[in-house]
Amino acid sequence: MNSHRSTVRIKKETLEGDYMVRALRSKDLESVMEIWRNTNIQAHSFITEDYWNNNYNLVKEILPQAEVYIYETKGRIQGFIGINSGYIAGLFVLQEEQSKGVGQALVEVVKEQYNQLSLKVYEKNIKAISFYEKQGFNKQSKAIDESTGEVEIFMVWEK
Repeated sequence: MNSHRSTVRIKKETLEGDYMVRALRSKDLESVMEIWRNTNIQAHSFITEDYWNNNYNLVKEILPQAEVYIYETKGRIQGFIGINSGYIAGLFVLQEEQSKGVGQALVEVVKEQYNQLSLKVYEKNIKAISFYEKQGFNKQSKAIDESTGEVEIFMVWEK
């Protein structure tokens, strides 16, 4: 894990109880990777499941070097966000916890740290595009993701 990055530790009271956003710990990796795989398969039915399974080990290897924040409730990881110099490499929330404020809380944490955020989202992932627009992101451009052949939309948020 990157020990040189600052630790973000936020505890808030929600209707369902306490939650915390904190930095990734090595013991979190297995849970985070299962969320990564399952959420990608669920959200991207237009990409083969093999694509995500084939990239699993690579992501598992590089994820601990990234800036990653975990959303946790009562010791259970419900989602995470990975960011690299203001670029959101991924935001993943357990399917059963989506639309309950988990993703929004994670985005708010990184908004506090950066003046500008950017990301790419598949054009066919309408739910994600809508989510990011509600968080204040604007569509900037489109391009083909060479690894999947799918159209991606580049989105930006600025303070």
